[in-house]
Amino acid sequence: MKYVPYSDYKPSPFAWLDRMPAHWEAGALRWMSRRYAGGTPDKSNEAYWEDGDIPWINSGAVNDGYITEPSALITREGFTNSSAKWIPKDALVMALAGQGKTKGMVAQLGIETTCNQSMAAIIPDHRLVPRYLFWWLSANYQNIRNLAGGEARDGLNLDMLGSIQCPLPLQPEQEAIARFLDAKTAQIDTLVAKKRQLIEKLKEKRSALIARTVTRGLPPEAAKAAGLEPNPEMKDSGVDFLGVVPSTWNIVRLKHVLKAKKGAIKTGPFGSQLHSSEMLDSEIKVFNQRTVIDRDISSGDNYISLEKFNELRSFEVFPGDLLVTTRGTIGRCMVIPSDAEKGILHPCLMRLQLNKAHITDRYLELLIEESGFVLDQLKLMSNATTIEVIYSESLKEVWLAVPPLAEQFGIIEYLDCEAAKFDALIERTDVAVDRLTEYRQALITSAVTGKIDVREAVA
Repeated sequence: MKYVPYSDYKPSPFAWLDRMPAHWEAGALRWMSRRYAGGTPDKSNEAYWEDGDIPWINSGAVNDGYITEPSALITREGFTNSSAKWIPKDALVMALAGQGKTKGMVAQLGIETTCNQSMAAIIPDHRLVPRYLFWWLSANYQNIRNLAGGEARDGLNLDMLGSIQCPLPLQPEQEAIARFLDAKTAQIDTLVAKKRQLIEKLKEKRSALIARTVTRGLPPEAAKAAGLEPNPEMKDSGVDFLGVVPSTWNIVRLKHVLKAKKGAIKTGPFGSQLHSSEMLDSEIKVFNQRTVIDRDISSGDNYISLEKFNELRSFEVFPGDLLVTTRGTIGRCMVIPSDAEKGILHPCLMRLQLNKAHITDRYLELLIEESGFVLDQLKLMSNATTIEVIYSESLKEVWLAVPPLAEQFGIIEYLDCEAAKFDALIERTDVAVDRLTEYRQALITSAVTGKIDVREAVA
């Protein structure tokens, strides 16, 4: 739907807005609201927190947009012995500080509650409809953050909030704008949620296809196209979680597909061997996690001296080596190309040197990074739902189902083609989500600044 502008405008008093509807007024929040911060009872005193009945919210609650549940319940004793204050239902709360994007975010209260000292209560007077003010402050999120240095760690304060300028349409018009934005953003949010669900389903299908193919072989039609047996005889793998596999496949531990030499699997040097202060601008590259995650040998700015390189020569990286990330973002892989510069492993990487007569580097990449087959085994070994670090001794012991080389190449070609189809669909859906998100923000801004007249719009 195309929304029309107002018929008459006047210059805006806001530096970042050139004009606003002629009949709108404007004013600072200090003259149109009450503002105060909350407080937190002493967390070391259990008497303030056990069996409480007073709602209390922390800064993270603003992420909900509309708050209907407290973060915790404090006792009356805790309330009395802190600077916590009651905030009425329908009032707004804004995070004065917080990690990441929290600072400057605003939410409306669906309950009466108290809050911590890193949040401000904003209670508008009769001139401002709370829901309209919520949308105005949401639209000005970045401008509000900039009051305290933008992305810097500095916090907002009550005086800064009081300085925020706000347009003042007539109250019925504020209510119309709020109703319009509530309805339209809900529609957009529903669409975004469905598209994000689609992305997750596509990712699940992509992973399931890869996992099935590297444990059961190619689908019959794909096998036939690759010149392989479409319905191979199956055998028991002898590994409980693997089940049956094509009879021509070998079931081996990863250590048996490495080169038969010391150091065929190697984790980067310990911190005591290579300090961050030694990885400055120098001569020899340190291949780090960013190099692998980006699949770009030119990325990363860690370099060591030639002297240090000679000391750590056993950690040198060679063309054809498969690098694996082992900490933080684990299980990402990259094969070092033939034109890579001389370098060594970062402490957060592992180097695998494969016996190419048994397995190709791309096939092992699929097993580690794409199929979940290897990481799932490492989780079982660690008795954990997630693993934070990959250790070489554990990785060496994982089971692999290894087809003959010709079949490996057929599987690689098939999966690369099918995965690319999924990736294209995911990318298109991601773009659609981005566009909807941008449209949502533009619609909010246009409505609260009077660029469009929504009084007669059908929400």
